[in-house]
Amino acid sequence: MTENEKRRNTLGYYLLFISLGFSLGITGPALPSLAAQTGSTLGAIGAIFLVGALGGMLGTAVSGRLFDRIKNGHRLLGLAQLVSATLLALIPLANSLPLLLIIFFINGLPGGIINTGANTLLMWTHGKKAGPYVNGLHFAFGLGAFLAPTVFAQVLKLGGTYQQAYWALAGLALPVGLFLQLLPGSPKLLDPNEVSDLPPTRLRQVLPTIIIAMLFLFFYVGSEITYGNWIYTYALTLDLADATRAAYLTSGFWLSFTIGRAISIPVAARFKPGQILTVAFLGGLAALALAISAPNSLTVLWAATVATGFFMAPVWATGYNLVGQSIKLTATVSSIIILGDSFGGVVLPWVTGQAIERFGAHTMPWLVIGSFAINGLIFVIMLAQSRTTPQVALAGE
Repeated sequence: MTENEKRRNTLGYYLLFISLGFSLGITGPALPSLAAQTGSTLGAIGAIFLVGALGGMLGTAVSGRLFDRIKNGHRLLGLAQLVSATLLALIPLANSLPLLLIIFFINGLPGGIINTGANTLLMWTHGKKAGPYVNGLHFAFGLGAFLAPTVFAQVLKLGGTYQQAYWALAGLALPVGLFLQLLPGSPKLLDPNEVSDLPPTRLRQVLPTIIIAMLFLFFYVGSEITYGNWIYTYALTLDLADATRAAYLTSGFWLSFTIGRAISIPVAARFKPGQILTVAFLGGLAALALAISAPNSLTVLWAATVATGFFMAPVWATGYNLVGQSIKLTATVSSIIILGDSFGGVVLPWVTGQAIERFGAHTMPWLVIGSFAINGLIFVIMLAQSRTTPQVALAGE
């Protein structure tokens, strides 16, 4: 594969992840409008996180085998993107909660395919040099999540509607699918031994580490998605901001999150994962405590939101790297661990919607700080494991 082909492929995958960020970033600011559109309560509308994540898990589960078997993975990625852009445009047209839930579930399927496919094909494109490119891919996701509420706020500022914001983002996402369809081919895994699985005996040896890693991602992703998606409703419900300013607040979270991910790339080359995560958890917990300490101040909420996004940014990738210091991450082990990510994106966001409906919006930061604190305790256990658990090698090594 030539360098030009590698650059072209990488650009396509980055554009896919920017578009994937659109779907996440627009959801938070649109929640109250979607609730009104379907005649639902905020507690009921929170079910979109559940069904969307279930669709994503299903899409992830089936896509791995597809990318191993088909000749042109770019065609599949392009088709998934075209379907996703179409469904994004249909979301503001759903006039009932059941119909909206069906759309979110179906939209999760191409989302799971894109997530698996872009990561996999990027790894196959760059081989052993893929590390920085993978960090860049997830930076692209944060960029999309930041741009979506910004577009939302600008459309409202210009006198438009939330429906038009959805259609604007869908219009930006649609050409990306066409671009992927036009790519002539897709990379293939050159060394099948790279995806060898651990035999059952060795899998049992690392099972405690796998379970702890799953819990680590479960509580982290729950904290991140809950804050990013519910901060808009929190600010709006407590009369801290109007719709436009609350959308900018969501953008502020994802912007600081994106900046944090960009900075974490060179930082990871100089500091150990344990050092980075210690700073991240102390900073994140302090920021969340700040939001709780002054619930009636928009200025304090802005500072807390920006700081929370920044300190949360390196946790996922750095925690994953820390696990890799205890065990070597085969395909089997990685897929099991990432289930924690998938379930984390389902449970706490849904629970938060129920809590806001029953007890008030002020419960949101308390739930996030509780989840993030548990996440920190699990990190301490992971750190101890990384120092005492001998690394288990791949089968055949």
